[in-house]
This record gives sequence, C-alpha cells and structure tokens, in this order.
Amino acid sequence: MSYSQQLRNLAARHGVATSYEGWDEQRHGVGDETLRTVLAAMDVPADTDVEVEDALAECELAPWRRVLPPVVVGVQGTEARFVVHVPHGDPVTVTIVTESGDEVAARQLDVWVDPREVDGALIGRATFAVPADVPSGWHEIRASTWSDGTEPSDATSESCTLVVTPARLSTSDSLSDRQRWGVLAQLYSVRSRRSWGLGDFGDLGELATIFGSVHGADYVLVNPLHAAQPQPPVEASPYLPTTRRFVNPLYIRVENIREAAYLPRPHYARMREAAARFERANGKADRIDRDRSYRAKLRTLERVFRVERSASRQQAFDEFRRTEGDGLRDFATWCALAEKLSPRDPRWQTKAASPDTEWVRAQRDKLSDRIEFHSWLQWICDEQLAEAQHAARAAGMDIGVVHDLAVGVQHGGADAWSLRSALAEGITVGAPPDDFNQQGQSWDQPPWRPGRLAELGYAPYRDMLRTVLKHAGGLRVDHILGLFRLWWIPEGAASPAEGTYVTYDHEALIGILVLEAERAGAVVIGEDLGVFEPMVQKYLAERGVLGTSILWFERDDDGPIPPEKYRSLCLTSVTTHDLPPTAGYLAGEHIELRSRLGLLERDLESEKQHDTRQRESVLQMARDRGLSEDGASIEDTVKALYALIGRSPSMLLGVALVDLVGEHRIQNQPGTGDAQYPNWKIPLADGSGKAVPLEDLARADYSYVECEAVTAQGHS
Repeated sequence: MSYSQQLRNLAARHGVATSYEGWDEQRHGVGDETLRTVLAAMDVPADTDVEVEDALAECELAPWRRVLPPVVVGVQGTEARFVVHVPHGDPVTVTIVTESGDEVAARQLDVWVDPREVDGALIGRATFAVPADVPSGWHEIRASTWSDGTEPSDATSESCTLVVTPARLSTSDSLSDRQRWGVLAQLYSVRSRRSWGLGDFGDLGELATIFGSVHGADYVLVNPLHAAQPQPPVEASPYLPTTRRFVNPLYIRVENIREAAYLPRPHYARMREAAARFERANGKADRIDRDRSYRAKLRTLERVFRVERSASRQQAFDEFRRTEGDGLRDFATWCALAEKLSPRDPRWQTKAASPDTEWVRAQRDKLSDRIEFHSWLQWICDEQLAEAQHAARAAGMDIGVVHDLAVGVQHGGADAWSLRSALAEGITVGAPPDDFNQQGQSWDQPPWRPGRLAELGYAPYRDMLRTVLKHAGGLRVDHILGLFRLWWIPEGAASPAEGTYVTYDHEALIGILVLEAERAGAVVIGEDLGVFEPMVQKYLAERGVLGTSILWFERDDDGPIPPEKYRSLCLTSVTTHDLPPTAGYLAGEHIELRSRLGLLERDLESEKQHDTRQRESVLQMARDRGLSEDGASIEDTVKALYALIGRSPSMLLGVALVDLVGEHRIQNQPGTGDAQYPNWKIPLADGSGKAVPLEDLARADYSYVECEAVTAQGHS
C-alpha cells in the first residue's frame, strides 16, 4: 500500500477527513501536506512511511495500555459501556462514586475479547456498564486490581471522570406552549445617554426592561461578551476573544459599582467629567472607538478598586475568587503579564510559556496587586450581568438575556496560554469556500484537540460553559456544527481552501452542553447554518437543542422553503449579523460591498442577477400570503418579512434591532479585516444615518412596535 494511502488510513483513524463535499456539491480531495500538518498538531508524526506505520500500530495499542478510558460520557437512563484493561487473569472491581459521594457498583457484561500482548505483557479486557439509574452529573469511575494470588488489600486503583448527561434538555420543552419573540442586538452598538461611547451592562438591563415591559418580548440575545485584551488596543470582534470563560470589563457601567459612590471627591468629579466627555460620542453614528472608551474606564476603575470595601462586600469578592479558583487566577495572571510583556516578547515562549513555569510563579507575587485588580474586574462583571438578567426577568421576560458563545479564542490570548496543551498549535479554525464567501474563511483561532480534551475529562469545556451560563436565560452557540466537526487550516496555507474537517465526539460535547444548561435552567440555541451532515439537526433536536433558521437561507432544490414547514424547535429570524440589515439586503448592498472588497468569484452582474432571483423568490412568498404587494416600500417589505416568519411553527422568533430602527449597514463582513471594513464598530442608527439612543426605543413612533404587531398577526 502506498504512503499516501496509508497516510489517509491514519488520518481517518484520528477523525481527519481525507475528502469533503463543498458548497458546490462536488467532492474535493485533501492534500498529503494538509493531512501531515493536521496530524502533527495532534502529536501524531506522519512524515515517513515508518512514522505512519508506527502511528497506525499505536492506534491499536494505546487503549490497551490504559486501565480505564480517559473519560466516559453517557446518557441518563441508558447503560454507558466502557472497557477496563488489566494483566490477563488479574481480578478487578469497578465502582462508580457519584458527585454526592454515593458508591455504585458497575455491572460487568458477558463480553469476551481475546487478550493481547502489549509491551511484553499479556493484557486482558473486561467490559462494564454504568447502571441506567445513575443520576446526571459529574462522577468518578474507580477500578481496583490486584495480582492473581494476592489479597484485595494489595489492590492498586485507577480512576477517570464519568459524565452522565440528560437525555434531553427540558428547558426547550417548557417553551412549547406558545411562540415567543425577542430582540437580537449587538450590545456595544446600543448606547444610552449614560454610556461611555459604547453599550454596557447597564444598557443591557435597560434594553431588556424596555422590550420586556413595554413591548412584550421574552428575551434579548446579545453578541459574545467574552474578554478581549486587558488594555488598549483591544480586538473589535466579539467572536475573537482572548478567553471564552471570562467577561469583557469594557462593558462595565462604572457608576453602577457600589464603591464608586465612595470615591474621594476629586476622583468622583473626574469620573463624572469622563462620562460627560462621551456624551458627544454617544450621538455620533460613524464608528465606535473601543480603545478610547476602555482607556477612560480603566483609569476610573483603578480608582474605584482602591476604595475600601465593606466587610460583606469583601467577603463576596473573596468567595467569588474562591469559587472561580485556578481558572480565574490564571486568567488574571495572564492579564497582569500581558500588561507587562508585549505580544511579541520572546518570554511568552520561554519563561512565561504556561501558568506553571517557575518564572510565572515568581511573577504572581510581584504582580499580586494587578492580579487582584483583574480578578476584581471579573467580580464586577459577574455582579452586573446578574443585575441585567434580574432586570430582564423582572420586566416579564420568560427567558431574559441570551448570551452568545464564540467558536474559539485568538492565538496568543489567555485561553491559548492557560489551556495550551488542549489547543492545536500551528492550526487555525475557519470555513471552506461557500456561497457567501467564495474564498473561504480563516478565523485565526486554534481549535480544541479532541483527544487531549478527552484526557482532561472535558473540564476546560465544562468550566467555560458554567461561567457563560451563570447569569443566562439562554445560550446561543455560534457555529454549533463545530461540536461535530471543525475546518482546520494549517498556518501558512495559501488559502482557507487548503484545510480539512476534523471530527469531534459530538455526543460528549453536546451532552455536556445539555447537562450544564439543564443545571442553569437555560435554553440552548445552536447556530446550525452552513454545510453539515443530515444527522446534525436531527441529533440536536433529540437532545432538546434549538436550531436556527434564517429566512434568506432556508432553501432546497425547489426554491425557498415555506415558513410553515420550518422546524418548531428553532429560533427563526429574517437576517443575521453577517448579512446587512434587511433594508440593506433588499437593496442588494451586500453584493456591491463584496464586489468592492474583491470577495466575489463570479462577475458582478452575474452575482446581482443570482441574488435578485433568490431575493425575489422569498418576497413572492410574502405576496402569495397577502402580507406584501408589488411596489411596496422598503419599510413595509421589512414588516412583511417578519410577518412571514411569524407563520412558522418556530418556538422563538428573533427580531434584529437594526431592522427595528431601519439601519442599512452591516455589522460584520466575513473574510475582511479593519483595512477593508469597520467590522463590529457600527453604532445603532436609523435609515437616515442618525444615531438611535437607547432611551428612544421605548417610544411608540418607531417601526419596531408595528413589527411586533405584524409578527403576532403572521403567527395567528
């Protein structure tokens, strides 16, 4: 067998695709160089025939070298099977210790597998099952074995994590009584007269209150609020954070911190002066300046941090630090180091390569005040997020704040530093070419290493989910297809098309997501747009995870799918942040923009004709239902399209805030950088280009009130 064929066999054993079907419905092969690079990122050398042969042999032997698998993930109500390896003939007992401390015997199954020689010893395999009545949660499997002829008191023990997940997320079933609607917003773009140049947690609470109490919405879904850099300049994209576990202090409402009221008089005056300087910026509709806002906030936050806290407040802060543990300590340490070392400082690769180096441990003592400051910022974020969710529920929202989970983190960030072994080096995540970006996409994010994540018992994934879900009524998982497979692109590849798919244990990842959401009482919405295997949506539905439908994307070979045939377990909207607001989309502005940016593979005229046909076929559905008519204005057409999705059986409808105020500009043009387009820097404005303050959203003369009405009418 040739080297190339053997390489493909090895790749397949590690879940690396050797070919894939693209958006053009054609089968594309993956080159040997891509396969070698991807395998190397998994610590699987494959440069020569000998290395490939050795790696294939290791695939067979590796499980036999372990007493227990690295982790076992099962479903409540079913028996999860797992294997145990011990020297052939030696007795073994296997016990499950639940998180409540109870001990349950695992049941051995009558499954015979011939022993095999491993590293000069004959090893046997026994198969066990987790009893079906073990409750959902995080448990432990313990295997005790002793040599034949000795006493059990001489036993040695091994253990691994057992995760029992709910068969189905019950929170989605609680939404089946009626259709609910909510607002989709980019928080940074929604500014009140009290904002410091961009929307903050205080604005989030007000936004939820307005739409919950005044307009009857049940949720507000916002962009990811993950942390960026600890000081300016900061990354603008909320989908390219330094960590997904912790929160961006940029969104703190400084005046809402209890200790701010006790600032010394000169410092209090400076805080008010700083806030006043942003009044003019809040009224501008051109671009958001995160760096200016964050710089001003940090100066004031450092003064508030030094205000003495009451005994109860100090106790609350101490308890927060204790609860968040090493994860918070490591994140705050990275922040303190990032203030001291430039991103290109070689010490990041040597002395500061991980949280556990001797140099970093010494720096923790020297930088203890800065570490405490960054921990305090996270405590304040946690408090203000809790207040926003409380405001949403108090306003009558059934769900409240729905947070957004980004696909990954940036290279060189806090997670890439503290979770280095769990992330693939030399690889970035992205997307192959598709109809909306025909050159493919590179997102500059290292992916999870599937095997290493399992070896860690999925703890980093669990800890991230717990933090994001802590004060959430729901969670939108961006590109949830990434929990099934991700597009890995070797760094230095000529284009994103030179990548390949790597599969993940979706039963484990989705199961843990369902478990943590169930415990938080949160609904989960998977953004399942794009190219995927047919089983994906079916599996998500079985686990109680909502999908996503975007009106423009719901098509089959016969044209647009009638909304009456959409999924019920779904959030349906007209548009998404990667498209222009509906007014701009109807005008074809996205085609003109992609043409100017050189993102089209077809000529401009052909692209326009194709887009017009696609758009017109959707508009005809609205006309056929009497929701619109020929020659309707842009505003009336937008309302008709929301009435159209109201005809769907979807549990949740999403109304984009930009559509409610008549905005035209896109928030993000995929595949572009700052030099091409001001992604994630567009403040909320109306159709005339005038900034819309948060306070005005409660007025009755905005079109969104009518949008609410036609949505309800469409559903009836």
